Amino acid sequence: MPIDPHQLLAVAREEAELGQEEGGVPIGAALFDRDGHLLGRGHNRRVQDGDPSLHAETAAFRNAGRRPHYRDTIMVTTLSPCWYCSGLVRQFGIPHLVIGESRTFTGGHPWLAAHGVHVDLLDDPACAALMTTFIRQRPDLWAEDIGEPPAPGERL
Repeated sequence: MPIDPHQLLAVAREEAELGQEEGGVPIGAALFDRDGHLLGRGHNRRVQDGDPSLHAETAAFRNAGRRPHYRDTIMVTTLSPCWYCSGLVRQFGIPHLVIGESRTFTGGHPWLAAHGVHVDLLDDPACAALMTTFIRQRPDLWAEDIGEPPAPGERL
């Protein structure tokens, strides 16, 4: 029986909501094996931990722990992965990426697809609403997260 990517995304979306409740950037991710067994989950903790490298995908990857290879895994994320997280997928040969949405941000997923990663872009309304609200409420934090300087007059 095929794995439903929407069920996998639900885990990542729960993580994004946790991040939002903690005052951070509401992006969540989870790493599964090809049979749909959860290996690790996490959310963006840049704000909470003061660690600029702790994006959702890296948190999920770290929480999955060491494996001999990742050729049998699926990375699931609520938002199109930035270049940093796209590099993680490519570096470790993760063959399948499920993305909640790319309306609010289009990262490196087209590049990953061009390099053989199977990409499922779900265009999930709940993920898009979570990010749209966050970007409207915290444009300064969003700019910081994606490496852009804040607009004049925005909080630092």
